[in-house]
Amino acid sequence: MIAIIDYGVGNLFSLRSSLDMIGAAAKVTSDPDEIKKCGKIILPGVGAFADAIAKLRESGLDKVIKEEVARGKAIFGICLGMQMLFEKSYEYGEHKGLGFLKGSVVPMEKYISNDLKIPHIGWNALHIKRDHPIFKYIKENDCVYFVHSYFATDCDDSLLATAEYGKELTAAVAYKNVAGMQFHPEKSGEVGLKILKAFCEWEVEK
Repeated sequence: MIAIIDYGVGNLFSLRSSLDMIGAAAKVTSDPDEIKKCGKIILPGVGAFADAIAKLRESGLDKVIKEEVARGKAIFGICLGMQMLFEKSYEYGEHKGLGFLKGSVVPMEKYISNDLKIPHIGWNALHIKRDHPIFKYIKENDCVYFVHSYFATDCDDSLLATAEYGKELTAAVAYKNVAGMQFHPEKSGEVGLKILKAFCEWEVEK
């Protein structure tokens, strides 16, 4: 069973529907006991970093997630959920993240051409930097769907894939039992379903 964390932020219906399509057992929950019983965790998220991390902490779910990840349970962050896995974000100020991954989340406008629209919305090809079980069903240049204005940087330890938007931007990360995608697998058609399937099958090395 996979726990989809419900803390008031995230596109939970389409994510749950995608997991249903691949036959994965999943539940949307904010119950710490239910989260502890589940074998894996998905942390979704949309909107502003500060609001999302505040809601997570107010609910006490940040502590539950940290405890479960420390025990070796796999976690998969999606979009803003991925960004919260990092040490900090510079979205309208400086905000502390969950700290599972080294690196920071920064605004795209400082790094890409003024000719490009922000937020970055649309389909882009993945450039895979290393092998990982979560990408076992996809290949170089497979396209996925992005909606974001910020991206992770200084994350060489966990970098898994990039996407080109004026420059190479972090698209996916993974380190030990922590993984994250800046794009939305639940909106990325067959490729996204293959990534979710691989996550469901992922056996983390102890």
